[in-house]
Amino acid sequence: MDGNDEKRVWGIHTMNDALFLNDNIIAIGWRDMGDLKQIEGNRDSFKERYNKVYPDSKKGAVANGAGMLYRFVYDVQIGDYIVFPSKIDRRINIGTIESDYIYNPDATEYVQQRKVKWLKHLPRTSFSQGALYEVGSALSFFAVKNYADEYLNALDKSFQKAMISSEDDESVGATADDIVETTKDYILKALSKNLKGYELEEFVADLLSAMGYRTSISAHGGDSGIDITAYKDELPPRILVQVKSQDGDIKETTIQSLKGAMHEGDYGLFVTLSSYTKNAQKYLENTPIIKGINGTELVELVLKYYDSLDEKYRKMIPLKMVYIPVSRDDAS
Repeated sequence: MDGNDEKRVWGIHTMNDALFLNDNIIAIGWRDMGDLKQIEGNRDSFKERYNKVYPDSKKGAVANGAGMLYRFVYDVQIGDYIVFPSKIDRRINIGTIESDYIYNPDATEYVQQRKVKWLKHLPRTSFSQGALYEVGSALSFFAVKNYADEYLNALDKSFQKAMISSEDDESVGATADDIVETTKDYILKALSKNLKGYELEEFVADLLSAMGYRTSISAHGGDSGIDITAYKDELPPRILVQVKSQDGDIKETTIQSLKGAMHEGDYGLFVTLSSYTKNAQKYLENTPIIKGINGTELVELVLKYYDSLDEKYRKMIPLKMVYIPVSRDDAS
């Protein structure tokens, strides 16, 4: 992208996706560090302050923590780009920095803040595995270097989904959490690539069978809008399932069509590889007899019932059970 050479690309993580997306800010913690502008503007002073505030920190933690805080205040410039992978909806959010550093002492935890303008919210499947690895950094705030161009190119209208196979895709080192996230990305990409239309319906029917439901797939081309009928046992209630493999988010009117096909006593299930618009989400919240499953939730079910899936689907999504190291806190 011409004109972006002087702009840097940063990556950030948070435990509070809603704060970033709803309030149009990015923020990092270290509340006890106080107002970072009160620290002399050099890295040594930041390390000195960090040591005083967190005296039990190891040398590496001091360097990393102080470095992130210094970069957040002094290295980041208005107009720089920010890449934020949100876990709540498995999107890559790209925006621009809109303000200088702000200290917000009223914030519960994330007191070190900057305002941002979000430009695009794209599914993780749009990016190469290497790009996803890079923003899966173990650091809370970091510079994006190796795949900066890929994220900037994503802002172009002509941007195409990566959908890169594992053989062609570059990768970088991953932590245990990265491996879990990568596995979920891999599954969603495999489903998106290999299952469209009726094939996705057949897969969902097999998954429901693995979950203990009796299922029957509707005849292709039927006008009822119902793709699968499922029962938990021999008796009602009946569960009517609609499956959509489209890329775009599901609208409220589409879910209403499922509601219109249901009879009294029926329950509805809507399954999509993408997600739902805000209005559709509100409709689902207000219509408890219909359950909506998005791509993220579908992947979770695949992982949970993987061993019971038909062999052809396990070949399509070849996974191997492995043990990976985690921190002692996570293991306890």
